Amino acid sequence: MENFKMTAKTFFGFEEILARELQILGAQQVEIGTRVVSFKGDKGFMYKANLALRTALKILKPIKTFKAHNDKALYEGIRAIDWSDYLTEHNTFLVETTLHSENFNHSQFVALKTKDAIVDQFRDLNGKRPSIDKDFPDLQIHVHIDRDNVTVSLDSSGASLHHRGYRTATNIAPINEVLAAGMLILSGWEGKSHFLDPMCGSGTILAEAAMIACNVPANINRKEFGFEKWKDWDAELFDNIMESLLKKTREFHYTITGYDKAPSAVAKAKDNVRNANLDEYITISNENFFDSKKETEGPLHMVFNPPYGERLDIDMERFYREIGDTLKQNYPNTNAWFITANLEALKFVGLKPSRKIKLFNGKLEARLVKYEMYEGSKKGKYMNTEE
Repeated sequence: MENFKMTAKTFFGFEEILARELQILGAQQVEIGTRVVSFKGDKGFMYKANLALRTALKILKPIKTFKAHNDKALYEGIRAIDWSDYLTEHNTFLVETTLHSENFNHSQFVALKTKDAIVDQFRDLNGKRPSIDKDFPDLQIHVHIDRDNVTVSLDSSGASLHHRGYRTATNIAPINEVLAAGMLILSGWEGKSHFLDPMCGSGTILAEAAMIACNVPANINRKEFGFEKWKDWDAELFDNIMESLLKKTREFHYTITGYDKAPSAVAKAKDNVRNANLDEYITISNENFFDSKKETEGPLHMVFNPPYGERLDIDMERFYREIGDTLKQNYPNTNAWFITANLEALKFVGLKPSRKIKLFNGKLEARLVKYEMYEGSKKGKYMNTEE
């Protein structure tokens, strides 16, 4: 099988960790862009990337690049592609666009021109044409225009890869699975200690933490990928790739624990963890973090997504002060990481973060912050090291 270029889309701030994931999987010619990482691999690797990558949102396969200064040139460039290689008149398709261009600034217009060019090509050949399906298309086409450079790609993923397939029950504004996985990787989580999410909501961070710890492919529970409807779909190759990934799973010898003070959240989290076949690794209980204390010996890795004013009506100042007090008083020998879009609230924690990483939670600019809680005082720790 020959290698071809692919592009993996991701969130701002995850480009380097996605590139590292790709290199570990065996991708070639990995190059980092903004919110994208390009690489080379064959068809089997495309299947593998969709199954295994934790921080990718989409895997696109470019099929044509050309220049277009206006809508006529765009139409002709799209029409010059032989669409019968990818579609028949009985299929459905959908066009998505990403635009960074002064000549093209209306995504729906570009999608319409692309659709017209494809449909006209079929109609002129045999009088019949494929139709648009916004919900379950057989083929998703992606048009990226940067100034006058047009790249036409096939979307091998279909629905965004954050749809892992295990989350059926959610609370208000659950964290995106790819965002959760990226936060965990940035925090250095590898499954080498006990883990706690003290505000676990519907359990997304817990499930992603367990999959990382056990090296379970991120999208193993997903029902479908875009490439399964392609003309060159190879079910046997896909099964072989999945089997080889599952052989690389590993045992995990610590605990993964989730707390939430809302009984409804605990019930949903348990359902989702069960759907992901991870319930043997994860314990979830109805507990208020502010009344809790560290239950395990040795280092503890903590990652969580505290509620913010956008989704819950809370006294922000008091809430963040309680986070700081609980960590300081009850969680020695803990690396605590959390994400917040309320940058003002961080000053109420009363602790100095040792790391601050800029991310986006949806459209909200956020920070992933790290607080290192030592056994005894920080000063004492350094004195012990020197002795």
